[in-house]
Amino acid sequence: MKVHRQTQAASNRGDVLKQQLKGAADIFLAGQFGIQPGGTTKTAPAPALTTSSTALDSSLRKDIDGLPRRVNDQFKNLGDMVNFVIIGSEKDVQSALDAANWHVADTDNRKAVLDAAMETYEKKDYLAMPMSTLYLFDRRQDFGYEQAEPIAMVASRHHFRLWKAPFTWNGQTVWAGAGTHDIGFAKDQRNGSVTHKIDPNVDGERDNIGGSLQKTGKAKTLTYYLPPNPVQEAKNATGDGYHSDGRILVIAIQ
Repeated sequence: MKVHRQTQAASNRGDVLKQQLKGAADIFLAGQFGIQPGGTTKTAPAPALTTSSTALDSSLRKDIDGLPRRVNDQFKNLGDMVNFVIIGSEKDVQSALDAANWHVADTDNRKAVLDAAMETYEKKDYLAMPMSTLYLFDRRQDFGYEQAEPIAMVASRHHFRLWKAPFTWNGQTVWAGAGTHDIGFAKDQRNGSVTHKIDPNVDGERDNIGGSLQKTGKAKTLTYYLPPNPVQEAKNATGDGYHSDGRILVIAIQ
């Protein structure tokens, strides 16, 4: 009886693995060639957000206006845009992200390989794929978060980086974030190596982050704000182009 249950469990996991691999292949094709399952070319629609119509506090607007518009890599190449801000204590923000099913990314590639091997051995799914280091305020990200189906994470993942801002608002910590959606692989224009390819519509990932937090009930308000000199057309540090309406999504945590 025990052997039968083990065989059945292995079979079920095999079916799940096949579905995950198929999903990863579909995502890879979509990212490389714009091909969706069924042969159409389509960008996934951003989630509809319930946003506040109340203008941001003038002091908060001034501080956001002073934020760098883009992050950079270790060579000072400008990259992803700062496309959202979260207001809340570290504990509250981490709790909200955990509730929204965001996972903290590994920062050590060697550790990630060991973790992945152990997760596989223990029949679990590895959900903490390494994230490269980027810089804002002349320092590396404080946190990196990601979200994806386990196997598909190799080819596709929603992800963002957070930096604690050098100012607070109403006694609350302010976090500057840069989020993009990995949809495949591409050549790194800096060195010719392979890197992730991003969805050029970065507003979709901005809104995905906001929508995921709104669903948890832990987001008090979501407010769009268009700063001076907004980023609307640019390239990330690896050479991928992207576009935006330039707005920053300001998320206040309960």
